[in-house]
Amino acid sequence: MTITEVPQSAAPDAPVSSPPDAVSGAPEKTSGAARTVSRPDKRKTIKPARDRLMTALSLVAAVGGTLVGVIGFAMSYSTLAKVALSWGFSKELAPWFPVGVDASIIAFLALDLYLIRKSTPWPLLRLAAHAMTGATIWFNASSQGQISTDPVQAASHGVMPILFVIGVEAARRLIIQKARLEAGTVTDRIPLHRWILSPIATPRFYRRMRLHNVTSYPEMIRRQQELIGYEQWLRRKCEGDLGKASEDELLPMKMAAHGYTVSQALAMPEQQERAAEARAEEAERRRLDAETRQELARKKAEADRLEAEGKLEAVRARVEGETGQARAHARAQVSAAERAAELEEAALETAVIAEARARAAEAERKEAQEYEAKAAADVRAAELERQAAEKRRLAAEADRIAAAEAQAFETAEIAEARKRAAEAGRAAAEAEEAAAETRRRAAEADRLTAEENERKATADANTQAARKREAETEYAAAEARLAAAEIERRAVEAEDVAKLKPRERAVRKVARMILTAGDAGRLPLADIQRELAVASPGTASEYRQEAAELLAGGYRPEW
Repeated sequence: MTITEVPQSAAPDAPVSSPPDAVSGAPEKTSGAARTVSRPDKRKTIKPARDRLMTALSLVAAVGGTLVGVIGFAMSYSTLAKVALSWGFSKELAPWFPVGVDASIIAFLALDLYLIRKSTPWPLLRLAAHAMTGATIWFNASSQGQISTDPVQAASHGVMPILFVIGVEAARRLIIQKARLEAGTVTDRIPLHRWILSPIATPRFYRRMRLHNVTSYPEMIRRQQELIGYEQWLRRKCEGDLGKASEDELLPMKMAAHGYTVSQALAMPEQQERAAEARAEEAERRRLDAETRQELARKKAEADRLEAEGKLEAVRARVEGETGQARAHARAQVSAAERAAELEEAALETAVIAEARARAAEAERKEAQEYEAKAAADVRAAELERQAAEKRRLAAEADRIAAAEAQAFETAEIAEARKRAAEAGRAAAEAEEAAAETRRRAAEADRLTAEENERKATADANTQAARKREAETEYAAAEARLAAAEIERRAVEAEDVAKLKPRERAVRKVARMILTAGDAGRLPLADIQRELAVASPGTASEYRQEAAELLAGGYRPEW
């Protein structure tokens, strides 16, 4: 059995253990009855005998109350009129005295009933009506002389107003109960026998009903039975020692004093965990949203930077193109001038120059013939050299064959020794190669470690520099705020000495704001509205215009 599988605290058929939904479930029957009544039927609907009896009693009460009130006011009117004459009222005003007293009672009680009907009662009206009723009773009782002389006669004159007040109080109680029924706030009364049979526990029971706004007496009984049943079940589960129970299992006993039912108390841990999970999910969602916004802002900044670089490159290419065109045009002009000079020089050549060129060409032709003869001699010398090299090659081949024949006489032991020496050399070479690879890897690891340390040192240095810059920025901002506050204080002191009006002070404050912003156009109207606590943008605009005129006139605070 789990925590939530608590045994039923009362018998299923017990009327006091019915859930609180029984009251809210009643409209289903009522609506069903309404559907039955509204069903088309040619037969006449017969009301129950109880409804006819209640209607008859209501009519009797209304007629009887009205009759008692009329008789009481009639008797009171005649008696109070005589009392007013005996007290010195004139004959014209004496008949109006009882009308004023009795009319005030009716007006106060009617107004009290009307306010109760509108769910806005005012106890002072009821107290005033009761005070006037008491005065009427006293006036009627004392109209026959001393009350102590004939109390019966005095009581006969004062009983009628008392009966009227009782009738009005009964009507007031009926109206209040009807309003509570309509609003669904009817509070059950604790039966008298419970107060008598359990005088100690019943006050605590009543206190819990009122503190936790439990209007149903059966619902409160059901809660108490559930709590007792759960406690007994928990004792049985823990073998009589509630100290073995967990904190969650003890929640119904702890939270009962705060109006929680057993099921509500047992559901609290799960609800709180769900609420905590919801808060964590909301925090994670906000964090992801913030990261997304930061990423979007970063990408947007990067896009803006790339766009600006693209524009810069376009401007640079355009300028370089224009510069290149200008340089090409200048080079073309220089080339044209040089070409013109060369043509002019060629036109000025004389026949002597042409003859000299012819002689030089003949000399070059002869020199070419000599060079050709020299080249043929070099070819013959190269052929002789090739033949000598061929002879040397043949001699070397003969020597190699002779050496091979001499080596063929070597014994098998010498060959085996040479083989072992070759293998030892190969192993030594492999070991040397492995050692070189190991040294290379160690050097590479040392290099990577050095680079990582250098990056960490650079990052630490950058972090320290950023923190230093942030601290310097914060310090500069604090100094700026302090200087602004000091300027504002001096300006306020100067305005106090000058005894300026509030509008003049406001205009000067806006002027100082304009000086801080640099220009009147850079000062938003919203800042003026916030600093001066004005709601109208038009007023803020007037302040800014007057402040600009004041600055144009030479106003400068003491900086």
